[in-house]
Amino acid sequence: MELFQAKDHYILQQGERALWCNRRDGGLQLRPATDLLLAWNPICLGLVEGVIGKIQLHTDLPWWLILIRQKALVGKLPGDHEVCKVTKIAVLSLSEMEPQDLELELCKKHHFGINKPEKIIPSPDDSKFLLKTFTHIKSNVSAPNKKKVKESKEKEKLERRLLEELLKMFMDSESFYYSLTYDLTNSVQRQSAAESDPRPLWQKVDDRFFWNKYMVQDLTAIGTPDVDFWIIPIIQGFVQIEELVVNYNESSDDEKSSPETPPQESTCVDDVHPRFLVALISRRSRHRAGMRYKRRGVDKNGNVANYVETEQLVHVHNHTLSFIQTRGSVPVFWSQVGYRYNPRPRLDKSEKETVAYFCAHFEEQLKIYKKQVIINLVDQAGREKIIGDAYLKQVLLFNNSHLTYVSFDFHEHCRGMKFENVQTLTDAIYDIILDMKWCWVDQAGVICKQEGIFRVNCMDCLDRTNVVQAAIARVVMEQQLKKLGVMPPEQPLPVKCNRIYQIMWANNGDSISRQYAGTAALKGDFTRTGERKLAGVMKDGVNSANRYYLNRFKDAYRQAVIDLMQGIPVTEDLYSIFNKEKEHEALHKENQRSHQELISQLLQSYMKLLLPDDEKFHGGWALIDCDPSLIDATHRDVDVLLLLSNSAYYIAYYDDEVDKVNQYQRLSLEDLEKIEIGPEPTLFGKPKFSCMRLHYRYKGASGYFHTLRAVMRNPEEDGKGRAVNHMKTSLASDLKIKALWPRGKIF
Repeated sequence: MELFQAKDHYILQQGERALWCNRRDGGLQLRPATDLLLAWNPICLGLVEGVIGKIQLHTDLPWWLILIRQKALVGKLPGDHEVCKVTKIAVLSLSEMEPQDLELELCKKHHFGINKPEKIIPSPDDSKFLLKTFTHIKSNVSAPNKKKVKESKEKEKLERRLLEELLKMFMDSESFYYSLTYDLTNSVQRQSAAESDPRPLWQKVDDRFFWNKYMVQDLTAIGTPDVDFWIIPIIQGFVQIEELVVNYNESSDDEKSSPETPPQESTCVDDVHPRFLVALISRRSRHRAGMRYKRRGVDKNGNVANYVETEQLVHVHNHTLSFIQTRGSVPVFWSQVGYRYNPRPRLDKSEKETVAYFCAHFEEQLKIYKKQVIINLVDQAGREKIIGDAYLKQVLLFNNSHLTYVSFDFHEHCRGMKFENVQTLTDAIYDIILDMKWCWVDQAGVICKQEGIFRVNCMDCLDRTNVVQAAIARVVMEQQLKKLGVMPPEQPLPVKCNRIYQIMWANNGDSISRQYAGTAALKGDFTRTGERKLAGVMKDGVNSANRYYLNRFKDAYRQAVIDLMQGIPVTEDLYSIFNKEKEHEALHKENQRSHQELISQLLQSYMKLLLPDDEKFHGGWALIDCDPSLIDATHRDVDVLLLLSNSAYYIAYYDDEVDKVNQYQRLSLEDLEKIEIGPEPTLFGKPKFSCMRLHYRYKGASGYFHTLRAVMRNPEEDGKGRAVNHMKTSLASDLKIKALWPRGKIF
């Protein structure tokens, strides 16, 4: 559709339809396309794809109109329904200021032979107004009004900062999707139940997942059928659609294809082997939406943080089979406060105070899904135990026969990178999976319905949750394909199909993680190939509370934008945060040096304490014990001191709660067999870290190792630490660093 700028309006036009947006008060009006002739000097700015809605970033600031500037076709769902991802947006200030270069695709009708849209020539009245305004501003910039000028500049800076976050949300995370003909907010089962509903698509959506509902409220308030064309329900979440070929004779060619992108030959048309379409659709709730450390647990409406419904859809010939699961924060009042990397979780309300809101959450869930099977993956010991215990107590108090509770300590069962142990869980609940069934529809209608759902959670409802949901969904999909005769009864999924399937779920997990925990960089700076040098791995690790503190500032802005999108008043003083952020940035380097000095003192102290007099100290590093089973441990504190002498290395386990080493291990360099450097092995998704693994013999037996990594630091700091090169040289003098870990190999 075309976007025009006139003196008083922005005008969107497609065919015979036009939507006029007042540049002064933001009012929206439907008018016939021929009314463009009545506009003052309309100029075509270019083409856009649709309207997202309006937003006011602060009560002191003007409204903004948000448009879809660019989209990408994700794929087609059964029925030839196109699903698109929002890749770029255009943001127009609903004020008298001129828009910046929007970089829109130019309309061939109005820009034939022109590279850029022309500027609007002000009318004589406009020129007088601008001159008068300039004179007024100039005459008022005097000493008594410097305070007002300063306040005005602060508003502008804050507006820019919030606008940056808005743009990042839509363009960096790539997590907003829409379809003009398919209801992405509703599962196949819910759509089948509402098949006879004659209302337009936007009126049938699931309110929980209609992310731009508040932003289009001025449009929905118009109330005439003509407005339906302009309302596009948008979801935040993830969509991926692939066509897979069931070919058991085809070998996997991992070396020639990127882990992020499935090999081309696996999705090609094959007339001999069975084919099926598989789609993943994750819908993130707009209720209690926000960032990880800003939104935890349940609220007073029974909504939980990071609530996502994921639908796995399989389509073969005229049969569409759907299976849904949900994830969501533990529905009690809890939080993590403070400025450490991984603050201890705490309960914010008593058991008695929580009951009503816990009940409100599950009463709504049971109303929607009929039955719930809770899969709780939090650790049953350590810092997570308090949350797991509170969850179980509330389930027992709720005492509902439609609610089943299953606890699975993921880290305990899968310790040592043994992800295959997730099968212990799927085997244990196999009968429940079969009893739950799935939704199955064909051209004649509904064949069967899914009866209940799995509600999976860990602390963040990210990595562990994604691994388990993928495992459950795979059991279901294999059953579905065998029922339809696509797979032989006793055969597993072919290698290439399985690889693409894993990548889809990995992408799903990454996307949800970016939306809840921040940008991908916050989850690790490494690509899936994870090629980094030793100097980039074994840097002087410092547990930088400052870096975490700065991320909390960024979260405050992102949270404010999310709240404003949903029409929720911003409770934080953004001006105060803005000023604090600037002050803290000035102190950041100085504080970082202080942390380095603190770590250095700690290493020196334990070097004197642990090393005998006849050993020469070569170096020490503060690191993280990167047990491969701790796949959620992206924000753990420094908990290992690695000390190197001329004849041994020491692994000292540091307890930051009591500020001392509680145990240590001395290993002779003669027992050190080899050192491996490379990306951490992962079952799903890209490696989040690069690690070092030290293999050693214990009492003459091989097979023992320590896996360590540095605390997260900026990638541009790689190679700057002298201690890194010192350690590299010291270790390499005793043992040659052998091969990098094979990609994807599980130890």
